[in-house]
Amino acid sequence: MLSVRRSVGAFVAVAIGVALVAASLLLLASGRPQTPQRLAQAAVVVAGPDASSPADPFPPDRPWSATRTQELVARLAALPGVAAAIPDRTFYAQPLVDGRPPRVHGQRQDAHEGHGWSSARLGGLTLTAGAPPRRQGEVVVDAALGLHPGAPVALLTAAGAQSYTVTGLLDGPGVHVADEVATALAPGVRAIGLMLAPDADPERVAADARGLLDGDGRVVTGEGRGVLEPRADARTRWIGMQVLTATAALAGFVTIFVVAATFAYAVAQRRRELALLRAVGATPRQVRRLLYRHALVVGAGAALAGLLVGAALAPLLGRVLVDVGFEPSTFRVGYTLWPIVGSLATGPVVALLAVWTAARRAARVRPLEALRAAAAERRPLGPLRATVGGLLVAAGVAFGLATAVAGDPQEGADRALPMVMALVTGAAVLAPVFVGPVTAVLTPTVRRGGGAIALLLRAGARTAARRSGATAAPVLLTVAFAVLVSGMIRTSTPVYATNRINAVTADQVLLPDRAPGLSDQAVEAASGAAVLPSTVFVDGESATEPIRPLTVLGIDPAPFTAANRMLTVLAGSLADLHGTDTAVVKASLAGTKSLPDRPYPVVFADGERVPLRVVAVVSDDSFPGDLLLPRAAVRGHDQSALTEAVYLSSPIAPPAGARVVDVATWAAEVDRAEDRLVWLATLLLIAVTAGYGGIAVVNTLLMAAAGRARDLRLIRLAGATRRQVVRLVAAESALVVAVGAALGGAVALVGLLSIRAGLVAQVGAPVDLVVPWSVVGGVVGLCLLLALASSGVPAWRLLRRGSTADAE
Repeated sequence: MLSVRRSVGAFVAVAIGVALVAASLLLLASGRPQTPQRLAQAAVVVAGPDASSPADPFPPDRPWSATRTQELVARLAALPGVAAAIPDRTFYAQPLVDGRPPRVHGQRQDAHEGHGWSSARLGGLTLTAGAPPRRQGEVVVDAALGLHPGAPVALLTAAGAQSYTVTGLLDGPGVHVADEVATALAPGVRAIGLMLAPDADPERVAADARGLLDGDGRVVTGEGRGVLEPRADARTRWIGMQVLTATAALAGFVTIFVVAATFAYAVAQRRRELALLRAVGATPRQVRRLLYRHALVVGAGAALAGLLVGAALAPLLGRVLVDVGFEPSTFRVGYTLWPIVGSLATGPVVALLAVWTAARRAARVRPLEALRAAAAERRPLGPLRATVGGLLVAAGVAFGLATAVAGDPQEGADRALPMVMALVTGAAVLAPVFVGPVTAVLTPTVRRGGGAIALLLRAGARTAARRSGATAAPVLLTVAFAVLVSGMIRTSTPVYATNRINAVTADQVLLPDRAPGLSDQAVEAASGAAVLPSTVFVDGESATEPIRPLTVLGIDPAPFTAANRMLTVLAGSLADLHGTDTAVVKASLAGTKSLPDRPYPVVFADGERVPLRVVAVVSDDSFPGDLLLPRAAVRGHDQSALTEAVYLSSPIAPPAGARVVDVATWAAEVDRAEDRLVWLATLLLIAVTAGYGGIAVVNTLLMAAAGRARDLRLIRLAGATRRQVVRLVAAESALVVAVGAALGGAVALVGLLSIRAGLVAQVGAPVDLVVPWSVVGGVVGLCLLLALASSGVPAWRLLRRGSTADAE
């Protein structure tokens, strides 16, 4: 039905959208958890009881105590087919090079993990030189450190720097000490690897192990061992999945949006041809079927082309995701069936959805329109389109109000995206209504004798409001999303840093340097408030309720109270927080604002169960975490816990693995890693919308230029010079960009105001609205440059080939 030249625009729009969706789906499908390298050679792994928490998507398993571990190891080793049962003991240990921890590139958490020597067998690690460690003070290290057997090395542990002697070198990361040393450093165990005999059946051994556990743990084999990947890798993978999901959703939305505008414009340009078909006897149903068949052909061909491009780009994008920190180092792109099928189906489905409205409108074309010499629009907006546009705007406003009253930052962010999608779509549907008023504002010189070109510009925008609205839609989409996403980040980031500064009284903070935390040695050298975080576990009140992990903070009450401005005690006193069995809980966790009358039993990191005595209840915003315990109690049960920061009361010289910064730097650095990832995600989303939007601008205006050949030549016959006609085309393109930028800016402003209102409700203080003018200027400038090039150049070439016969 549509000519090949006019079909190219729709084909390109669908193909690009399918390529984005295909690459995103392939990356999503490849984001399965990977078996940790330290357990790769264990065909069957017995893990601790699973824990679950809505506040922590990656909780650790509840550990077994030393006594329970010894019992399980003996019983598992006796199972048929099991050659050895090896407990995987993990603790913090980091070699010092030239007195400082070495730089760790990428997401290598295992570079600062210590294990017992037996764990090397679970990971398939082998000695490249030297001998295994056999006693206290001996260690085997990664050969990449450049050390040699017999050399001294300082290991930074949770207690502080300790001297060791290198007895051997390994072909992998991490450090390994004698098993009895690892038992003292990590008495609690979360995984036991089973090395099987050559002829053993892993599934049979797994079934026997499940019967032996009797619910006190879980057994995993094969790819199921991926659930035991390091928490840091799991969190990184989760962040990558969120980014890819948002990208895929945005790509799908942008694809439908752009392709719908492209098909609508292509069909509108063939209005007279459709009227001729109606004049020779074609029924409305036949016209619709004709357009549907054409859309299927274009969609299927574009889907195949897009899939090939997306599949070729996926490995490159996967490497980029690993390099920037959206995926762990173990991430690999694989080709599975469902992303391929889904991508192939996306093209025809998107094309049919996009052409549906245009086909309904085309079927109503009257045969008499084939005789019309002019193609002026009778009305810019029909009742159905007005209703749909109004409902979409109403939905966007409703999401905006929900964003403004959101009590949680994540909840507000989740509502912001559908808000903007609804507002963008609604504004695009209603765009023809706004073309006239915006044009009147932007072209006031017409009233004061702006000349024939200005008169044509104004009249053309009025009589072709739908065409102007369709060409402005990609600009609207690009500006709205780019400004909203960047403005949201720039508005919210300073708020959280200011809140952190206001919550503490210190001027300087002691922070880790190339290490995951501060050792006790560093904390003891400082004077101030220190927080030692760990995790404890609480059993469900019934057999069906999951085990809950809770974050505990080990503190010294006096300096902690002096440094924390947010602390509000509702019952009891922090002065009673001492010994090994006392605790302070939040009101929501205690279920009351008064002291509970019964113990609060928890399981610590070493697997020991201790009934705690609650000595105080505080408000929920008093500290980040669930429980406060004496620092000595946390250290007694968790030998690898590291202090996150010390709020200094006086300046000190930082020890090994530590540095001193001012409180403003600390507040900015707390979420620096997350802020970096957020900005990268922001740039990715802006690139998707701006890149696709820019292509859509070029696509639409090239189609418009081809469809206006007759009009431009008639203007030339009326006496206009070639330069004047090109100036008219450039002015029309600039006007279209201005209309789209104005509508997109209005949508983004509504979204930013809603987000700011939500932040004000969350922090209880005024929040400055930051408008990213550099992004506004860059995106609008890009759209304007593309619009001028894609409309002016074809018009100039067309007029050079033009003749009077063409116009006649």
